[in-house]
Parts: sequence; structure tokens; C-alpha cells
Amino acid sequence: MADNQIIENLPGVIEELEKNCTENPGSVIAHHHLALVYRKANRIDDAIRELTKALELDPYSFESLINLGSIYFEKNELDKSLAINEQAVRINENSAQAHANIGLIWQRKNDPDKAIAAYTKATQHNPKLATAWVNLASAYIEAGNIDEALKAAKEGVALEPDFGMAQNNLAVAYYFAKDCKSAKIHADKATVLGYAVDPRFIAAINEALR
Repeated sequence: MADNQIIENLPGVIEELEKNCTENPGSVIAHHHLALVYRKANRIDDAIRELTKALELDPYSFESLINLGSIYFEKNELDKSLAINEQAVRINENSAQAHANIGLIWQRKNDPDKAIAAYTKATQHNPKLATAWVNLASAYIEAGNIDEALKAAKEGVALEPDFGMAQNNLAVAYYFAKDCKSAKIHADKATVLGYAVDPRFIAAINEALR
């Protein structure tokens, strides 16, 4: 079923999937799918319950781990999210997404060094994962390593030039590299792409260019 069809008919889809879980209580896929739709319906506790059930049935259900970790991250339950994503890595060490998720958690925990280590692993496992490069740039900026931030930000923009956050983070890296002309170019691109560039950042660039 297409994603937009699911959204338009959430109650009906939920009823159908709940029936499927009742008829197939041992199906990991059934519980996982129901959890995803509960999440779309903002029934977060129900989504957690179904993902937990899926993992009880199969502790190696990688996608269930990734989705459960994501929910806990959104709830700002960072320790739970970290433990779940680390479990995902133990199952699949080559998962760029799991490493990138761990980077996000460490960044929110204000530990840029651990975030950098996790994002770097993500880019090594999947060099084309633009979000990992973009977030790596952000972590390098927080750590004060502007040269590496520029390299990472440029990689992100090269992979996805229409990604507003990529353009924004490259602008920030250029600003701290004292290249405000380039910073303005990329901040303007980010704005055109619909990214909400911090107006204080724009003001700082304009002030530096006077």
C-alpha cells in the first residue's frame, strides 16, 4: 500500500494490521508493520509495544531495532536509544545508518568527539550517505576542527546539492574558516532550498562582509 494511502486511511489500516497480528501473533513482520503505522498515527506507546514484541520474537530484527532506537531518540530518551543502536551495530557492524544514529545521540549528549567517531564509521561504511557527512561537519565545527568540517561539509553538498542542511553546514564551516563570501553564497542557497537558516547567522555574515 502506498504511503499516502496509509495516511489517508490510518484507522482502517490499523484495524487490518491489528487483525493480522491477532491471527499471526508470532509474525515479526506483522508486529513491525503495525508499529510503523502506529507511529504515523502518533500512537507512540503502541508503536514501542509492537516493536518490543517484534524483538521478543526475534532479537536480531535489525529494522525493528533501528525504528525503536529512532522513537526513543525523538522522545529524548538518549540512553535507551544509544543501547538499542549499539545492539543494532553488534548485529550489523557495517550499518552506516546505525553508526550515524549513534553519532546523532552523542552529538545531542554534547560529546562531539564520540559523535565524530560514529559519523566517520558511517561514512566509511557508506560514503554516499549525505546526512552522515553533513552531521559530521556539524560535529567537527563543535569540536573546533574547521578544516575537517569543511571537507565533510563539501562531501555532503557534492552528494546532495539540493539538501538545505548540507548547504547551511557548509556555510557555517566557511564562516568559521573566515571565508564569509562563500558562507553567504551557501547560506543563500540553503534559504532558497527552504532550510530555516538562523537569522543571527545571516546577520553575522552580513556584518563581516561590510
